[in-house]
Amino acid sequence: MPLFEYECRGCHRQFEYLTRDGQSPSCPSCQGDDLQKLLSSFAVNTSGSAKSFGAPAAGGCGASCGARGLGSCPMN
Repeated sequence: MPLFEYECRGCHRQFEYLTRDGQSPSCPSCQGDDLQKLLSSFAVNTSGSAKSFGAPAAGGCGASCGARGLGSCPMN
């Protein structure tokens, strides 16, 4: 059961939805179904010594993502 992030195009609320068979997400605020799937960021925790790979990347789609925070890039 994958977990996806969405933004409602009607009220602009962002939320997560755990996908189950036969169910479609709707906005928990306005119950709207005009949703935009967002590209999620995730964290990885590794055991052992920490490794540095330099400065973090600026983001895959430019400055527009940074304005609303991580995980807010639209997929479509």
